[in-house]
Amino acid sequence: MPISPGTRDRLTASIAQLIRTGRHVSTRAATQLYGELPSYGWTLLLPLEQDGDQRCSALAARAGVDVSVASRQLAVLERSGYVERHPDPRDGRASLLRLTAQGAEALAATRAMRADWALAALSGWSEDDALRLTDLLDRLRADIEVAVPAPRTARPEPQEARR
Repeated sequence: MPISPGTRDRLTASIAQLIRTGRHVSTRAATQLYGELPSYGWTLLLPLEQDGDQRCSALAARAGVDVSVASRQLAVLERSGYVERHPDPRDGRASLLRLTAQGAEALAATRAMRADWALAALSGWSEDDALRLTDLLDRLRADIEVAVPAPRTARPEPQEARR
């Protein structure tokens, strides 16, 4: 049976609120741990942890922001000791950004605090309920990735141009 419009609207509103709450929790964790560390830092630090050294343009694309915005944000993270620049061996004009040990520690500490908060929030839940929610969230994430088309990198040529 298809999902009703009312249920769809309630579900999408709940998901949007959960995402906002998650961002708020991450920002609060960062503030409690490191004071003035900007909340956007996590968006830029995580790809460095997961995929290693990257150019500013790649980090901007992952974060969904303009390169100039990412560059300014990365400069703050660099001054704070969370990232460092080094020359790109394949292109001497460019630099790569690398997560520092301090940056990795900041990510780990924030994850630990977030996990403690989640355990406190779920303290009244049974193991079965928590596992069921996890399974449903995993399913939802996978279904969203399939349902939402990837951004196009190049525009197709108009029909007249191909002739």
